[in-house]
This record gives sequence, C-alpha cells and structure tokens, in this order.
Amino acid sequence: MSLLTCDFETYYDREYSLSKLTVEEYIRDDRFEVIGVSVKVDNEVPVWFSGTHEETKSFLSQYDWNDAAVLCHNTLFDGAILSWRFDIHPKILLDTLSMSRPLHGGTVGGSLAKLAAHYELGEKGTEVLNALGKRRLAFSAVDLAAYGRYCTNDVELTHKLFHRMVEGFPKRELKLIDLTLKMFTEPVLELDQLRLEQHLTAVVNRKNAVLTRLGGDPEVIKKKLMSNVQFAKMLEDLGVSLPYKTSPVTKKLTYAFAKTDVGMKKLLEHPAPIVQALVAARLGVKTTLEETRTARFIAIANRGRLPVPLSYFAAHTGRWGGTDKINFQNLPSRGEDAGKLKSAIRAPEGYVVIDVDSSQIEARVLAWLAGEIDLLDAFRKNDEEKQQGVPEQEQKWDVYKIMASHIYDTNVGQITRSERFVGKATILGCGYGMGVDKFYLMMKSWGVSLSHNACRHIIDTYRNTYPRIPKLWGVGDNCLKALVDGRGCTYGEPGVVKVGFGVIHTPMELPFHYHNLRRGNENNNAAYIYDSRNGVTGIWGGKFTENIDQHLSRVIISQQMLRIAKRYRVAMTVHDAVGCVVRREDADEARAYIERCMRWIPPWATDLPLNCESGMGDTYGDC
Repeated sequence: MSLLTCDFETYYDREYSLSKLTVEEYIRDDRFEVIGVSVKVDNEVPVWFSGTHEETKSFLSQYDWNDAAVLCHNTLFDGAILSWRFDIHPKILLDTLSMSRPLHGGTVGGSLAKLAAHYELGEKGTEVLNALGKRRLAFSAVDLAAYGRYCTNDVELTHKLFHRMVEGFPKRELKLIDLTLKMFTEPVLELDQLRLEQHLTAVVNRKNAVLTRLGGDPEVIKKKLMSNVQFAKMLEDLGVSLPYKTSPVTKKLTYAFAKTDVGMKKLLEHPAPIVQALVAARLGVKTTLEETRTARFIAIANRGRLPVPLSYFAAHTGRWGGTDKINFQNLPSRGEDAGKLKSAIRAPEGYVVIDVDSSQIEARVLAWLAGEIDLLDAFRKNDEEKQQGVPEQEQKWDVYKIMASHIYDTNVGQITRSERFVGKATILGCGYGMGVDKFYLMMKSWGVSLSHNACRHIIDTYRNTYPRIPKLWGVGDNCLKALVDGRGCTYGEPGVVKVGFGVIHTPMELPFHYHNLRRGNENNNAAYIYDSRNGVTGIWGGKFTENIDQHLSRVIISQQMLRIAKRYRVAMTVHDAVGCVVRREDADEARAYIERCMRWIPPWATDLPLNCESGMGDTYGDC
C-alpha cells in the first residue's frame, strides 16, 4: 500500500473563504475551484499539477487511491475535496493535524507552520497570501510555478512531520483518526428538509412569543436585561445555574454575564429555548443557537448528505469534539427541542440507524478505579436483572435507587421516581468532589429544589457510602505532586495508570500530559495549574480523577468502536454512544453484534462490568 501525501490549493476571496464559511459550505459551493494539487508517492519527489477540473481528475486518476493511505495536514479539508469533488475514496486517511493533538495538547499550535517550526523541519511559505481573489487562469506562468513550489513544500513538510510524529503513535489511534475523518468525508446520513423547516418555524415562533411576553421591543427588553440583578433573577426563576467568575479588579466572585465569558456562551446553548432567547436578547444576538443550527442543517440538506464533523482528541481527555460549526456533542437531549433535530437525521432508503449507548461508563470506571466493590457488585447484579427482563420499578440492584435509599434512609423498594432522580444525580455528579453550592445549583437547573442542608446531607451520604472514591481524590493530589516533583507513584487499579517523571501512562499507549504542570499561587484557585489550548487551567485531585476516568472511558469506547467498524459503518459518536448505519435486512443481526462490541471488556480491565442500551429506527431520533 502506497503513502500518498497530498495538498490542494483552492480559490478564495474576501467573502468566499474558510474564515467565512464552514469546510462543508466552502467545498460544496459553486465558487469552488482547485488551483492546483501536489502529490508525493512514498518518498518520491512531489508532483505539482494545475489544470481544469477534468484535467485535474485525469491527473489524479493515475494513482491507486483505493489501495493507498492518504496523508494531509487537515485531511478533513483535502479528504473531502477528494471524495466530494473527484469521487476518490482512499483506503486510509491520515492526518498530521489530528496526530498533533494528543502529542502536544494544542500548546504548540495546530498549524503546519508552527508544527514544522517546533520539529525544526523547515519553513512554510507565504505565497498563498498572494492568491487572494485570483482564479486559476488569472495566474501568470511565473506566479503559478511559485504557487506550485509553495504547495510542494507543504507536502514535503507534512510528510516529514508525519514520520516524526508516527514513531510510537499507536496503530489503533491512527485507525480512529481514519474512522473519524470518514464520518465527514464519506457521509451516509440524510436530512429531512421539511421536518427541519417545520422545526425552525416553531423555534422562531416560540422565541418571538417569549420576547413579546417580556415587552415586545427587543431594545426595550435588552435594557431590562442589562441589569445584572434582574437578569440573574430571571435565570434563577427558570432553574438555571448562574455562571460566575472572579473579578480581576475586586478579586471577588461576580456574575459571568459578559459576551466573552464562557458561562454565557454555554447559556446560548441551553436546552430550554426561553433561556436561549433571554441570553440572546441580553447579548444582542439576533438568532438563538437552535435557530442557527436548524438553519444550517436546512442549508446542508440542500447541498447533499450530512457530513458528521468531529475533531479527534479535541478534549484533554481524548474525547471527540464538534467542529465545522456543527457540534453533535450538544444536540438537545432534554427540553422542548429534545429529539426534534435528531428526528430530522435519517438513514438512506433501505437502511436503519442503530444507536448504542454505553451505560453509566464513567460511574463504573470510577468505582473500578477506586476499588468500590459494593458499587461494582450492584452494577453487575443490576445488569443481570435487566437481562432477565425485571421491570425497572422492581429492580433491587438499581444503583440510583440504592443511593437514594441511603439518602432518604428507606428501603430500595420504597424509593419514588423523584427520589431515584436525586440518587442518579448523586451517582453521576458527585464522583469528582463536587461541593454543596455546585450540587445545589445543578439540581436547581434540573428543576429540583433542595435546601443547602439537604445538599450537604446528600454529598456527605455519598462520600460515607463509597469512601474509597474520596480517597481516590487524595491519591490524585499525590499524583499531581509527584508529577511536579519528578517522581513516580501509583493511581487506582494497579498497573493501569502509571504516574511518574512528568508523564502519565495509560492503556491508550500515548503519554497523557499536563503540559508545564506547576504549583498554583495566590492568583489561582487551584493547587496546581498547567498550560492547555484554553490557556492556564487549574487541576486538583478531584479534577485529576475526572480526567483519568473520562480518558479511560474514551479508551474503552474507542476500542469498542473499532471492533464495530470491522463489520458495520460507524456514522457518528456522541459522548458515550456510537451511531451506525446498516442495511435494513441486517438490522437485527447488526444490533446484536454492536451490543456485544459495546459490552466487550479490554484485557486490562477484566473485572470491570460494562453494559449498554440500544435503539434502532429510520431516524436518529427513533433511537
């Protein structure tokens, strides 16, 4: 199999560019034009070509793409050009941009120029700046030749960069990069345009109704909402957890209501449309997230199938993240719009969508790491109850009911649905050291009113019931100290997470870093801080535990996903779930196989009980 390193140079101008449009919009636009392309076969000298679309297609046809590994820097872009514009579908997609994320955590930068400089591979040219607004035929022979040398240099830098980074890079992670990229470059899901348009109309009408109730005139509403106190009260009345920040002037806690505050940006994505409307009005934003997202889906439906844009290793823990202005990780899961967008995402004719969600994987991995035998045993026995078909209300080993029985000091069989919800929130929310105030706000945002004393009782009960978990937070503090001091220590289940000499080794087989980890000072609220792609980030024992838990959960799910992909098409992954598209006649067999894969336990965690739940239907929402 050949390694084909390639790079496309394409037309762009001030209005038509990747800074203005998404990758999907840009490549599917009628203005799209390839200026030229450079291809390098294995270690041979790169070849530059520039011609018409048909001439470029003929040039590309000389290579055996079906038996090739294609390498680019940002293959989401170049791979989509190959697929959507030239009907070329390589066997494997490789990407140096994706590879850089686990290796450098964004601290070096993701651009080819910065990575090449970091590895001292050479300099990236600037000729692309001279191509602004120039169609292929507008280039002089001299300028086109210079552009070719620029493109060829990019190919050489990408090739060199790959061979530097691939040393020790796990093969299964390369397979995951390929799988992730093909969710975008080889889309299989379709969109129901009529359903989307109906949903958009309903969303706009609801927003307008909210604004009318508030006073009608957006400017009048905005003036009312500019009062921090009044705005905070409105949000609290809706059960919203208020965002806070430390004032750089007073050093005291204050509302994080500025347009640039992360908390406010998150509120724009709140599942409740009324909250989105209030925040949008406060910030002077004309459309809510749900409007923008639905409109974007409608536009994509007009252009073709739905590419699923996911960023490999987007989070520090290795989790996937949304990209290309479509975040599949935050499609509404509750509230008025829950399921509306998902129901507009459908399988092609003759196919079905199968969505399988790993059951409580983080809570299970946490209990396993901490050695909480009773909790693990409850998970295991509850799985057996479910397999035997015991109705939920009769299940004796439901871990949420068991937690609630400790909180309310009553028998498991007497736990009500609302009490079970509190038990569920406790199991899923308190495993990383959450305090009373945060738990209070979390429950309030979910519409559950509890006193601070009740919240304190719940947290104390959780920690007393499962004392090995708080103990694990203390071990996390010791691990952070060991990393700073340059010594080794153990964490959790023996032999799984090895801490020492500045790095953390996990079953992912790539070092897990806290770049430039150091002790905090009076300006930081955390005992330790490190450099991340978001700037200086705080870390402590409970947060360390959360990071490792999420990281190991991601390792497990990714390995399960690769097992699924051996037989069926993986179309997406969202949090702890995997979505597949399979032929209708294979649906039952496929569902059983995918469930077996999602219950597969890696050899380094043989005593970890894993389970899953699945759904199947014509649309993603049916699952």
